[in-house]
Amino acid sequence: MNKSIKNRSILILVVGIIFISFSFQSKFFEVAKQIEIYTTLFKELNMYYVNEINPAELTTRALKNTLKDLDPYTNYYNEQDVEAAKIRREGEYGGIGASINYTNKSPVIVRVYKGYAADKAGLRAGDIIIKVDNQPLKELEREDVSGLLLGIPGSTISIEINRQGNAVQFDLKREKIEVNPVPFYKKIDTETGYIVLTRFNAKASSEMKKAFKKLKEEGMTNLILDLRSNPGGLLGEAVNISNFFLPKGKVITTTKAKVKKWSNIYLSRSEPLDLDIPIVVLINGSSASASEIVTGALQDYDRAVVMGKRSFGKGLVQRYRTLSYGTQLKVTISKYYTPSGRCIQELDYANRDFKTGKVPKFSESGINEFTTQNGRKVFDGGGIIPDITTETEVLTEETKALIRSKALFNFAINYRENNAIIKSAEEFRFSDADFRQFQNFLKTETSFLTKQEASFKKAYETLSTAQNKKVKKDYFSVLNTLKREKIKSLFVNKEFIKNEIKQLILDQYYYQEGVYQNKLTSDKTVQEAVKLLKNKKKYSQILSAKK
Repeated sequence: MNKSIKNRSILILVVGIIFISFSFQSKFFEVAKQIEIYTTLFKELNMYYVNEINPAELTTRALKNTLKDLDPYTNYYNEQDVEAAKIRREGEYGGIGASINYTNKSPVIVRVYKGYAADKAGLRAGDIIIKVDNQPLKELEREDVSGLLLGIPGSTISIEINRQGNAVQFDLKREKIEVNPVPFYKKIDTETGYIVLTRFNAKASSEMKKAFKKLKEEGMTNLILDLRSNPGGLLGEAVNISNFFLPKGKVITTTKAKVKKWSNIYLSRSEPLDLDIPIVVLINGSSASASEIVTGALQDYDRAVVMGKRSFGKGLVQRYRTLSYGTQLKVTISKYYTPSGRCIQELDYANRDFKTGKVPKFSESGINEFTTQNGRKVFDGGGIIPDITTETEVLTEETKALIRSKALFNFAINYRENNAIIKSAEEFRFSDADFRQFQNFLKTETSFLTKQEASFKKAYETLSTAQNKKVKKDYFSVLNTLKREKIKSLFVNKEFIKNEIKQLILDQYYYQEGVYQNKLTSDKTVQEAVKLLKNKKKYSQILSAKK
């Protein structure tokens, strides 16, 4: 190399280093500048705003608003949030054994878990918690209520509830609550085992292994793995469970990130439990994330037939980052891909239309074809597409509004109050006569509103008092007509609604175990899976490359 070329190379290198350094400093300066702006604004507000402000609450709200336009999985957690997230991941905590929801800022028990403190004390779904240890809850935030209910196992707690207008007090002892991600498993017949996996917490693979081995001991030769409505969880658990049915050393999933060290290839690292047992995996539109990792891996290696409805399409991976003072950031760091190379992320948050709020779908710009190990065609662009799609019922707008409301839950509570006993979990059916009773219930139910009703009410409320009086009679006449038509329209999705109500009712009497027990005899998708597993020829044909 002559001296001229050498000098020119050195010059280019120096310029490059200066440019990179300047770019980094410029970016760092912009970040520092914005932090300083927020800090000075916060100080001025705290010093001069006419009313007292809550610094922690203000900061939490500001940070959450900062992140809301990125994607729904990137979140800020304050100290209370961190503890709640830890409980969800680890699957155990000290509490009363009940799930709580919030209606009009009041904590309502929506599910009682079998055998825990709430169940033994006689608490029921629908009970509104008024006080905890004489502390009124009406104006408390959700995380504050959780803080009062959770505690050290063995500690006592006094709860006052409102049940159908009557105040009742219960004294309970907190217990160590272990959330079993496999709430139900059983042999359906002499050959077919059925395992339900509801989440991928830290106990998922160990509980799955325990259930599988037990069913094998009982003579299981076919398996149905139900991942319907499983929202996902820990990536490592998804890899472990995939490994149960795939050889050691296989790629289960890969992640691709901006930070190189977070781009990884996840391999099966253990000897499998079973490489031969025929498997049907059940999914639906609420099967997401880790559920899709397992399903995608088993589908790409032609290890299982996937049945049901297209999955949710969450191909984004999050990681927790520790912040100051015990807070955390859960941040999306990468996208994950199935062994064939599919990214099944459906929503393209990077190209959100901020004017309309609409998030485009990757499938809208075209989908790509991939092949499984046997050469079968599979596609990306949003979720896992089943090998066998079960009949998809199209829900009307009225039915969607009904599902979003509290009406189904409220009716189930009412049903329990009026029926001391029902048939066994296996035999219980929600009849047409029960459906007519539900329709009558809706005539006085206020939580179920369609868009038309809501808009009509809003318009009426904007009228002046004088105008209000003039049209009052006509208003209620039209409103009643809208309500009658709304209730009548539910006939279109009658079977779907009956099934949703049936599950809520069964949960009241027989817990989640009863809901799954009923599925064995009434769930059409489960029955179709059993039928397929008995037809070995058809099962094999589905997993073979199509000519």
